[in-house]
Amino acid sequence: MPFIPHSEADVRAMLAAIGVNQIEDLFDEIPLELKARALERVPEGLSEMHVTRLMHARAAQDDGVLNFAGAGAYEHHIPAAVWQIVTRGEFYSAYTPYQAEASQGTLQLIYEYQTMVTRLTGMDISNASLYDGATALAEAVLMAERSVRNGSGRVLVPRSVHPAYRKTLHTIVALQGIEVVEVDFAHAGDAAGAVEPTSLARQNLGAFTALVVPQVNYFGVLEDVDALTDWAHAQGALVIGVINPLALAVLKAPDRWGAQGADIVCGEGQPLGVPLSSGGPYFGILACKQAFVRQMPGRIVGRTTDLDGRDGFTLTLQAREQHIRRAKATSNICTNQGLLVAAATIHMALLGPEGLRRVAVHCMRNARALRTKLIAVPGVRALFARPGFHEFALALPQPAAAVIENLAGDERILAGVALGDDFPELGDALLVCATETKAGADLDRFASALARVVR
Repeated sequence: MPFIPHSEADVRAMLAAIGVNQIEDLFDEIPLELKARALERVPEGLSEMHVTRLMHARAAQDDGVLNFAGAGAYEHHIPAAVWQIVTRGEFYSAYTPYQAEASQGTLQLIYEYQTMVTRLTGMDISNASLYDGATALAEAVLMAERSVRNGSGRVLVPRSVHPAYRKTLHTIVALQGIEVVEVDFAHAGDAAGAVEPTSLARQNLGAFTALVVPQVNYFGVLEDVDALTDWAHAQGALVIGVINPLALAVLKAPDRWGAQGADIVCGEGQPLGVPLSSGGPYFGILACKQAFVRQMPGRIVGRTTDLDGRDGFTLTLQAREQHIRRAKATSNICTNQGLLVAAATIHMALLGPEGLRRVAVHCMRNARALRTKLIAVPGVRALFARPGFHEFALALPQPAAAVIENLAGDERILAGVALGDDFPELGDALLVCATETKAGADLDRFASALARVVR
């Protein structure tokens, strides 16, 4: 909202009406020793005029940067109609439908979203969304553990999964007695940048409940999903696919991985109509086979008919702590991201299957063309030779952080993401992304600027 309309007199009147003297009295049950002291590093409040000026200055810092960074948050074209529709009051102000059947419009939109996700992933069931891709992976692991009788309490996670996803997974499942066993990707040969299925068979990994399979992985590389899926199923384990939904417009759906397909699919929905917004908010995708639906967290919307034979929508499953006893809930952080799901649903409806495919193909072509231009720069080489989607990793002749800083400052180009902090063995490596938003002149500008910086 543009402003808060309550005056000091309004606040005093409201406090008097509920019988307290000050706002702090509403929190008197919190022990004094737990309350924060003065926030010494927070500056004094500013006037409306100065706050507005400050925020305009902050926003201007984002202007005019040519962006080639990805790593889980991607710049895509969003048709103007998407957020023109989403910011209508009936969408913009709608939240979780607690009085569900009175919210037929919201329920129908979620139902359409679920249908689109099942068609993308090939799964039988999708929920109404989760917080983000990282927590969706954690929920998928917890779901797998509940779904397997006498689960081992161990899950195999390749290091080619997004580092932030792996950190979030560790945080959420560690206190529930689930061990996250990280398996390395190949560093040499034709399989470099991906998990080599034969290497898993040679390792003594012990019993495990599920294998996580990223497609596309963090390096932009395509994993051998068929072999990995078949190997995990041969060990009696489930397969959890971590997907980029846009890539599924051109890649094989997870239900067709190997002989039996993935069992649970999760991922980040941001590429579908959600803009880059300083780190969020985003939304998590979660879908599964029918056999595991009772263990799915969150909400599922279904379609039915009323007494007059008209279509109606209802919450058919909501096994969360706000609806049942907390001890029986599948999750306590499984709210659906209604606004962002609305944007994604409208985005997918506007583009349709062919539109999504064309966007994905354009991304692939741009990434391939940019990779060719960049590895022609002396001292720059591709780290991995395997096929990819719209990202690729480069080895640089200089520290990646310095290259990023120089290109950002002198050229106004956001060159990518340095890989060295999370993967020190890769050295001075840079993860670069090119989506459909880039023109040929943008690719040439980046290649020329990189050549100047590394020279």
